[in-house]
Amino acid sequence: MSPKASPRTRVLRALSVLALALAPLPAPAAEETAAPVVDDPTVVLVRVVQAAMSPVSADVVLTGDIQAQAQTNVAFRTNGKVAERRVEVGDHVSADQVLAVLEPLVQRANLDNARAALVSAEAQLTQAKVTFERQKQLLAGGYTTRPTYDNAEQQLRTSQAAVDSAKAALGTSEEQLSYTELRAGVPGIVLSRTFEVGQVVQAGQSVMVLAQDGPRDAVFNVYEALTANPPEDKAIQIILQSDPSVTALGRVREISPTVDPQSGTVRVKMGLDSTPPAMTLGAVVIGRGRFGGREAVVLPWSALYRFDDRPAVWIYDPGTSTVSVRGVEIDRYGGTDIVLKGGVQPGESVVVAGIQFLRPGQRVAVAPSVAEGGR
Repeated sequence: MSPKASPRTRVLRALSVLALALAPLPAPAAEETAAPVVDDPTVVLVRVVQAAMSPVSADVVLTGDIQAQAQTNVAFRTNGKVAERRVEVGDHVSADQVLAVLEPLVQRANLDNARAALVSAEAQLTQAKVTFERQKQLLAGGYTTRPTYDNAEQQLRTSQAAVDSAKAALGTSEEQLSYTELRAGVPGIVLSRTFEVGQVVQAGQSVMVLAQDGPRDAVFNVYEALTANPPEDKAIQIILQSDPSVTALGRVREISPTVDPQSGTVRVKMGLDSTPPAMTLGAVVIGRGRFGGREAVVLPWSALYRFDDRPAVWIYDPGTSTVSVRGVEIDRYGGTDIVLKGGVQPGESVVVAGIQFLRPGQRVAVAPSVAEGGR
């Protein structure tokens, strides 16, 4: 009989028996799901996925600003030297408000001449009327000749025409004088100005840009691919960045026909159904919209590779167990995946793990997927 075991020995034996009882039984060899053992050191173990067309419809978030739908270039209608400027950038002006004034020396002189010419013409008209009335009375009494009467009548008509011409010239001079005052013609907000007091300006030269009161646009610069898939509900939500509680609905009003050569984006103007007072000109806004769904090949980020300074992926050939690199076109980048525009056809196998060890023509072994290993 063995000597009586100590308490510590009995505890260790009990723990050993418990550990053996809790250990999992080995799985049958036919059901093992471990990664295949590769004897050839030149064979790389990779994981692949089969490319398939998937529906793509994402919430797009854009950042832009508020602009006026209509802008007016304001210019003087006559030449002259700027004598006074009465508004600054950011001021709200009315339609008949005077924005700036030119020195009116020449225009005032022309106006004085026109007035003097009118007074002279009116005096001649008065004399012609008196002469005509006298000749009319003399002709009735037989004390004058018919030719003399006709000459008096002709002189009266000539004097009347001269008065009419002088009045027209006076109106033109008054209008020319009014051109020395720059008026907007429409109510709005001054966006910019390009002149100073003392500067000589030409007729038609734009000196101010005015944002007209009325409808407003939310203007965004978007990537070109987005313009091919308009919003599903034809509208997007416009949110004021400084105060997210201020919102409005915007609808596509204008899409620029050209792409910005520097940013590669297209300018899109979204007309607001109604403009909240807080959405002032230049306010930064955020546009949110679900754009039209379509089908495209979607791959995880881990499949993306760079080859010859362009995006690429590794394609697995099950017949030869080799891989080859292929350039792809990226439609857009997502948070965890990429959407392809071209380069991979549905049904092809794309390497998504182990690409850092590959070279063209590399023989590989495909590891089972997580789903296969869990069956």
